[in-house]
Amino acid sequence: MKNLLAGAVMALMALTGGAAQAQDYPDRPIMLMVSYGAGGATDFQARIVTMTAGNEDALGMPIAIINKPGAGGRVGWNWFATQAEGDGYTLAAYNVPHFIAQSIKGGVQYSTDSFEPIANWGADPAVFVVAADSEMNSMADAVAYAKENPGKLTFSGAGLFVGHHIAALQLEKAAGVKMAYIPTKGGGAAAMKAVIAGEVLAGVNNLSDAFRAQQAGNVKILGVFDLERNEFLPDVPTMIEQGLEIDNASVNFRGVMVPKGTPQEIIDQLAATVPEMFANGRVAKKMKAGGSPMHIMTRDEVIEMWAARQTTLETLLEGL
Repeated sequence: MKNLLAGAVMALMALTGGAAQAQDYPDRPIMLMVSYGAGGATDFQARIVTMTAGNEDALGMPIAIINKPGAGGRVGWNWFATQAEGDGYTLAAYNVPHFIAQSIKGGVQYSTDSFEPIANWGADPAVFVVAADSEMNSMADAVAYAKENPGKLTFSGAGLFVGHHIAALQLEKAAGVKMAYIPTKGGGAAAMKAVIAGEVLAGVNNLSDAFRAQQAGNVKILGVFDLERNEFLPDVPTMIEQGLEIDNASVNFRGVMVPKGTPQEIIDQLAATVPEMFANGRVAKKMKAGGSPMHIMTRDEVIEMWAARQTTLETLLEGL
């Protein structure tokens, strides 16, 4: 009997302790892991969308960004799936289609089942860029060069089986050409630097990175990998407008997730709070100034988006 009573008391203490822990959450600063280097679009945007986390109407605690770059995001997401604590104090930025495409191709320790989405902050389409002094002024120029010089049109991107690479594969297929995609270490920032420095003839990059580079006079943006023109680049036509049948499968959705096994109470609290944090007026103003398209989605909406992208990418990658 004593053993039964002792067991019941311990179980009750565990339950009430867990409730108290969730009720007090968060009581210390939170870490957000970004799988790409400092200065790239994901890092740049993550610092903006979390800047009001310490406000009383948000989480009431600041969020610190920790960068774990490498292998197109694989290093960070492998760490997050296998080593991160599921206590609500270690979050991660996700990039879709990146981590889903990588899990489909294999060789990683994660999939959509490894993580719990919290909320989405942005949708950043890929764009095709060339240096400001390039002789190419349209996608027709780029395709013509690629046809005349098979395999010699070098262009950079942030890694293998990330949005940039998927856009590159779609471009080759739609144009019927062979180009030389060169994945760079260090994410989008490094890929953009390769274009500006003349290490490659062109690049596929995030609109937000390219927007800032174009504003600085360093690059020209020749086309957008999306179904419609973007409000930040109203004069830049889509690939479809330029005769290339390419959809929006490479659009980079960015948001926040936690490891599988995080207590449901904490997931629910974050899911209720984080979208409102993203919707802060100061955040929207800074994102717009940086040419970063916002697309806020709730946890339920992200779950649906992940599932839809999983299906789309399985079909796309099989065909490519």
